[in-house]
Order: sequence, then structure tokens, then C-alpha cells
Amino acid sequence: MSRLVVVSNRVAPIQEGKQSTGGLAVAVQDALSEVGGVWFGWSGETFTNGTARVHTETRGKVTYATMPLARRDYDAFYKGYANATLWPLFHYRMEFVEYQRAYVVGYRRVNEQFAGRLAPMLEPDDLIWVHDYHLIPLGRDLRMMGHRNRIGFFLHIPFPPPDLLTACSDHAFLVQSLCAYDVIGFQTENDVDNFLSYIRTVAGGTVGRNGRFEAYGEKSRACSFPIGIYPDQLAALSASTARAGQTRRLVKSLAGKDLIVGVDRLDYSKGLDRRFDAYETLLETAPGLRGHVTYMQIAPPSRTDVQGYREIRQILERKAGHINGRFAEFDWVPLRYLNKSFQREQLTGFFRMSRVGFVTPLRDGMNLVAKEYVACQDPEDPGCWCCRSSPAPPPSSTAR
Repeated sequence: MSRLVVVSNRVAPIQEGKQSTGGLAVAVQDALSEVGGVWFGWSGETFTNGTARVHTETRGKVTYATMPLARRDYDAFYKGYANATLWPLFHYRMEFVEYQRAYVVGYRRVNEQFAGRLAPMLEPDDLIWVHDYHLIPLGRDLRMMGHRNRIGFFLHIPFPPPDLLTACSDHAFLVQSLCAYDVIGFQTENDVDNFLSYIRTVAGGTVGRNGRFEAYGEKSRACSFPIGIYPDQLAALSASTARAGQTRRLVKSLAGKDLIVGVDRLDYSKGLDRRFDAYETLLETAPGLRGHVTYMQIAPPSRTDVQGYREIRQILERKAGHINGRFAEFDWVPLRYLNKSFQREQLTGFFRMSRVGFVTPLRDGMNLVAKEYVACQDPEDPGCWCCRSSPAPPPSSTAR
């Protein structure tokens, strides 16, 4: 059986007890835990002098291989091109796109470094699975080094339509790099359509059946593989954590009030500012809910050295203070805004005892929180995961 080699910018924490954050880390960790293999990526550390060396550590079936980045590479590759250029571009947020030639140079340099460090570890029959927008050129770099392994790529975020993508001067390089993979996976059919539309209308390629296409002298296939969860495991976990200490503390602190819960990484693509506005409107237009419902938004900070993320944090802090200042009473705070992360086990208990799961990204790849919330509900008394425009029930109602 071929060995699975996963490559991603983010590698799940090797230390036991540390939390995997983000859908990518959780999904890859689940897959590798079943079949085993190698997980290669950035260690999360930077250096200013010296040479990057790969550190390997094996736990169970998985060998973790990580390397640090030079500080200048972190600034150009991760902070710059990946998260200040590609992330907003792929999420249709052109107003946040920052572009510098130095970013592009750093992005290509780090992908070449990843390929160079990974190459000595590869065996001829390894199945290589590359993840996400940070590493789009990696497959192309490995091909140029002579590797003929089967290489797949999966994009965890949206893929924009041609009109948006071509606003980036490197669009042809990005798509040509994707064509080096044997198969390209996307979260939704819409993303596949956007990619194949580029192949037809911009690259001048041909598109056949079942996502097969030919462009830039390469033949490949683009398909939708939406990420899922293990609902039975989450259901069992939530049933047990509903009785855990932190869940009981949360229930006690609510003093009988209904809970709306949101769990999102602190990011402008999640629509948190508009979510806060919607909650304020709810309290404004349905005064009967005041004192009877509490909204808890968990939003761990990320990419705090990127300007767009600092701005959204400031906006949310200001809005949270405004809402609580306007509506709070001596025995009730309408909005609990928490800039911290919680273990997955703790979140399942929070999901199970909440009345509403508030999930409203402006644009997302595949939001696993929506699926996890549903899986964690008590089948005898489930909450709801969407807000409807129908009139709100009276405060005493137990309707879900």
C-alpha cells in the first residue's frame, strides 16, 4: 500500500493535549490518524540567522516533519502573499488585497524550499497530498525536480471566478501550477465551475466530462470533495461533555437564559461584524427577548500581524462594547465576546446545550462548525443552526 504524505502550511500540534485549530488541521488529522503516513509543513517558528532544518517526530501512525521559516520568508510568503493577497482575493474581498512583488518572490521561494526539503523524504510510490493556497506551486516544483509520484491538491477555501482571479497579475502562474497536479479538489461545485471557466476562457484549454481538462500542456481533473465530519463520534462526545464541569458552569452562569453560540476564527470573511449588527437589531426590534437570551461569540485571534485582522478585531471590540452598553442590565450581559480558543471536547458541550448555532460567513470554503453544531444536538431536544425571518417566539417558549 502506498504511503500517504500530506503537505500543508499548518501542521497540527504534535504535543498531546494541544488543540488542532481550523478545518484543515482537524480534517487532515482525522484522515492521517486512520491510515498513517507523513505530515510535512511549517513548524510555526521563525529564525533570523542560520539554515532551516527539518525536525521529525513520530506519534502513533503519523510522522510529523516540520521546518521553521526565515523571518523574511514568513513576512513575504505567509503574512504577505498568502494572507494579504491570496486569502482576500479568493474570498472575493478585493478591498483587502495587498500586492507587492517581494511577496510573490517570497511565495515562490518558500514553495521551492518546501519541495527541496521534502524531496529526500519521498519514496517512488508515495501518494502526495498537498493542501491549500499557501502551497499552490509545490506540485509544479516537485515535477520540475523529477518526481513522478501521484500528487493531488486540495483547496480548503473558495476559488474565485475568472473576473476576480485575473485581477491578480500572477493568475496564469497560479493556474498553471495547479495543472501540474493529477487531481485538484475543491469544496463545492461552484468552485469547480469557477476553475474550469478560467481553463476555458482565459487559459484557452479544453474541458471534458467529469471535470477532466487539458491546459498548459497538462492533463488533469478538477472535482468537488466537500469535507465532512464524524457525526456519530461528535454526538457521543457531546452527550458526555454535556455533563462536564465547564458546560455545567456555563449553564449555571446563564441562569435559565437561552444561549446563542458562534464559534469562528477572528477573520473578516466570517461576517462577525454584521452578525453583531444583526443581534443588536434583534434586541432592538424584539424587546421581549431582552434579559432572556445571551449570545456567546468565541473568536480566537489569528494573523494578528496582518492589518486587516487588526482592524476587524478593533471593530468587533467596539461593537461588543456598544451592544452591552446599550442593552445590559445589572443581572444580564447580552453579548459574551471571547477572544480565546477552547478544546474541541469543550465546544461540543457548549453546542449541545445552546438553543441556536449562529453561523454566517460571508464567504467560506466548508464551514465545519455548522455540521458540528447539528451533530452535537440532543436528538430529543435539538437546537437550530439558522436564523429565520419569522417573528421571534415569546421568551417563555421552548420552541427550537
